[in-house]
Amino acid sequence: MMRLANDSLGRLPRSVSRPGYDRAAVRRGVVQFGPGAFHRAHQAAAFDSLLEHDPRWGLTGVSLNSRGVADALNPQDGLYTLALIDTDTEYRVIGAVGAVLTRDEPQAILAALAHEDTRIVSSTVTEKGYCLAADGTLDFSHPAIAREIEAAQAHDWVPGTFTGWLVRGLRARRLAGLNGVTVLSCDNLTDNGRKLEAATTALAQAIDAETARWIADNVAFPNAMVDSITPATDDALRARVMAVIGLEDAWPIQRERFTQWVIEDRFAGERPALELAGVTFASDVRPFETAKLRLLNGAHSSLAYIGLGRGLETVADAMADRDLAVFVERLMREDIAPSVAAAPGLDQERYISDILARFANTAIRHLLAQIAWDGSQKLPYRLLDTVRDALAAGRPIERLALPIAAWLRFLSAAAREGRAITDPLATVLLERAEDWRSVLSLRDVFGDLGDDPRFLRAVERGWTRLEARSLEAIGAL
Repeated sequence: MMRLANDSLGRLPRSVSRPGYDRAAVRRGVVQFGPGAFHRAHQAAAFDSLLEHDPRWGLTGVSLNSRGVADALNPQDGLYTLALIDTDTEYRVIGAVGAVLTRDEPQAILAALAHEDTRIVSSTVTEKGYCLAADGTLDFSHPAIAREIEAAQAHDWVPGTFTGWLVRGLRARRLAGLNGVTVLSCDNLTDNGRKLEAATTALAQAIDAETARWIADNVAFPNAMVDSITPATDDALRARVMAVIGLEDAWPIQRERFTQWVIEDRFAGERPALELAGVTFASDVRPFETAKLRLLNGAHSSLAYIGLGRGLETVADAMADRDLAVFVERLMREDIAPSVAAAPGLDQERYISDILARFANTAIRHLLAQIAWDGSQKLPYRLLDTVRDALAAGRPIERLALPIAAWLRFLSAAAREGRAITDPLATVLLERAEDWRSVLSLRDVFGDLGDDPRFLRAVERGWTRLEARSLEAIGAL
């Protein structure tokens, strides 16, 4: 079967949307680190809509950790299919990505970062891609950061991290006399722009003080948050897409129809008119970000770890478990919501109801195992900050401690059964998994909570309740 590419776009059936602009006229104004499914389902789709009005905002992807996306998309001229899943599924071919570069092409990456057309450097590299310490600052003891500082002494330094590439690219722009750029983090990280700004500046200061000063004067790091459920691509999606579009697509992606992207109105130079694609610009993203991280992501992680322990497979399966669904709704409304400040124009009760309805969407096959990845990086922002707020306010933490206990049981089961887990701290977590108190002593994850007897007692009670499978009693608390 013919493959999706520029030359085969004309073969698409009328029911499938395709780029309504001249791809040959597109200029690449955005360099995106981490062009995986999450980015291509959200940000790339928004820029694709913007290109209908302004051809200056095309994307160059940079994949530092694998060749998978490059090998799939480059033979397709960067094209891929986005399936918007609801009662009726809509199929749309996205054309915003011009090419995907890999770490094997350092000169091409540097040229993209230092190109005069580049106005935005964006990222979806996950929490672990920032190499941060427990306090949210750059972790200078991280082996990858130590290597960057040592390697940067060489003239032909090839960075190995996203932050390293930012410093290398921004230094190249400074030396070439180019304008600054906007560095736009789209990762699920509280205050993501400010954390990335501090980390980049700290690394630049350690490598080249002049570049650090230039960054402070010429580069903006707005906060941002993105929300839409994006299940992983599987063979069933590939087969379904092939049947609909009549072409082979090596890496189609899917997401729910709902999407939200909020960006702080803080740009170094021109701001893209992404409001044309439904993006919200706000003076302060933090209320939106906190609502999403704590209410949606916190509930997601809770469903994942508790649901996996009950032998469930997907988010919809978890919501069909009445005891678990009741527990998660009470967790959101009674335990998480009091820690979330009102965001302008956001009805919190309606927001929670909408999240629960999205979780229950049986058309979305979102695997709990996928959500369970990288727990050591996600839980501090998704649940542990809420625990701290509840303890400071004197509120109960019984329900909040339960998903933490479920994560510990998840680790224990993996260690006992010899299963691998996806987590940057996998080795140490599995080594300690037989003693959950030993895991709680990891300060890089739990900080001071691991020393708080109130938290330790609540986690212990949660472990006991999960062992007895007594969610009914927990829901009645």
